[in-house]
Amino acid sequence: MALKVAARGGIPPFIVMDVVRAADERQAAGHDVIHLEIGQPSTGAPKAVIAAAQAALAGDTLGYTGAFGLASLRARLADWYRARYGVAVDRERIALTPGSSGAFVLAFLAAFDPDDRVALATPCYPAYRNILTALGIEPVLVPAEAEHGYQPTPALLERAGRIDGLIVASPANPTGSMMAPEELAALCAWCRRAGVRLVSDEIYHGITYGKQAATALAHGDEVIVVNSFSKYFSMTGWRLGWMIVPPDLVRAVECLAQNLFISPPTLSQHGALAVFDCVPELEANVARYARNRALLLEELPRAGFDRLAPADGAFYLYADVAHMTNDSPAFCRRMLEEVGLAVTPGIDFDPDRGSRSLRFSFAGATADMAEAARRLRAWRR
Repeated sequence: MALKVAARGGIPPFIVMDVVRAADERQAAGHDVIHLEIGQPSTGAPKAVIAAAQAALAGDTLGYTGAFGLASLRARLADWYRARYGVAVDRERIALTPGSSGAFVLAFLAAFDPDDRVALATPCYPAYRNILTALGIEPVLVPAEAEHGYQPTPALLERAGRIDGLIVASPANPTGSMMAPEELAALCAWCRRAGVRLVSDEIYHGITYGKQAATALAHGDEVIVVNSFSKYFSMTGWRLGWMIVPPDLVRAVECLAQNLFISPPTLSQHGALAVFDCVPELEANVARYARNRALLLEELPRAGFDRLAPADGAFYLYADVAHMTNDSPAFCRRMLEEVGLAVTPGIDFDPDRGSRSLRFSFAGATADMAEAARRLRAWRR
């Protein structure tokens, strides 16, 4: 007699991780691969972070912290918001989490019930809709267009029917597009009027080109803000994120965190205490991303990839490849097999239109970007 298997585990895969596996298998077989698929800085954590973690290993028992994490790190984050955005945040509303992924689970469980409907503008980060689905919450996919930077607008949302929540990201994954401050303000105001809980994914803040990203916290304390030490702070494998929790959800999120995670990783928190003093090192990473972005914006059109979303932030270029293929997974497999370039197919981000798009990550070394461009030009001749 077969045992029951829960339906919630039948969500789609996170396809970029399948691409990573295929690239790793190719490398293990002795072939060369340039990684343009993964949204991960190629640099490790700043030196002071590693030193702080080593000191903690030597002198701390590394037991559990409180469910929301170290008070000292939450205070540093409150200082960061005051200095960077001019926004005052009570540290009691700051919850440290096991990566931003843990923050999304906590946010969705605290704010939404099964059968609630949460809107997402596509293309978007696939884990949003997959986590929602696993929790019995309906993701409402709202196709967004290039003319709006692939971002949601009140007019688009008015046509989506009843919604209980909205997830936005600015800068966004996979497009790198950003909302102007006035656009974000208008969206926050619409959500307030409509009784829609806004979840603002701000994990690419700090990685922008020519303009600074605005925080939704500037427009009300009912917004849930999610961020992470993975991207700007270059601490991906440390699995540490945070969320700014609305006052009416603080106790609910705390109880959920206590039961689901007990506490965020203690060693990572000790390391993160030092990261706010590493801004010159972090800004050097952003300067490298800017060089990579400029290089690919010049070189990709020469290889035929000339339909690119506006990449105002993050470290991605999202390409419309409808003139090349209607099967982006097969196209990306060919690219990996024939020229050793690992790239993510667009169906990861847009189930309806993603067969005609793909995402390039330029988080790696500049030399790798130049070599990738050379291979693509030769491949597309």
